[in-house]
Amino acid sequence: MSDTDDAPRLVDSEASTADSRRLVAGWQGRYYEDFRVGDVYKHPYGRTVTETDNVWLTNLTMNTNPMHFNEAYAADTEFGERLVDGTFIIALAVGMSVIDISANATANLGYDRVRHHAPVFHGDTLFAESEVLDKRESDSRDHVGLVTTELRAYNEMDELVLSLERTVMVLKREAAEPSAARPTGWPDGVGTHPEDVEGRVIEREGREDDT
Repeated sequence: MSDTDDAPRLVDSEASTADSRRLVAGWQGRYYEDFRVGDVYKHPYGRTVTETDNVWLTNLTMNTNPMHFNEAYAADTEFGERLVDGTFIIALAVGMSVIDISANATANLGYDRVRHHAPVFHGDTLFAESEVLDKRESDSRDHVGLVTTELRAYNEMDELVLSLERTVMVLKREAAEPSAARPTGWPDGVGTHPEDVEGRVIEREGREDDT
């Protein structure tokens, strides 16, 4: 922390040219109120699938199908090479969707209608998007709602490789009480506090596309 009182939490008070400082809320994930049936979220960042991904997942899950780890065997099949384990594709696509769908979920309730539409090979780059199919209030919990999405994954050639329906239990905003000073995953008292920036705290309000 700086020795000066005018720039608390700055290690070097001379490093910043700001006249004033503020604590600004970043992306906090969607809450139940933010979802709307028909909305499509194209999740950020593609991910190139590697041989290491495939070998590790195959070994970890004790998948003994040689299509995933035996190149000589796979070369003699209709595909001509090893296929990436389909359960890795599911896990990867779901993980890519978390930033938009389930960062504030309290439970995954189910995966339905899982379909592998095309094979995935080492070196393919995958992208994922989710479409909101349904949302409803929870019958048993006032602080959450249920959201169902269709998750779709594509390769770099725009081929659909995976689709599934996913239902999650998502916190309502008033129950979560997100703040700039304490975003998801941060305990109280860590990092910059409102008093460090003279109480200037900018919170997110409403949907991210409201203007």
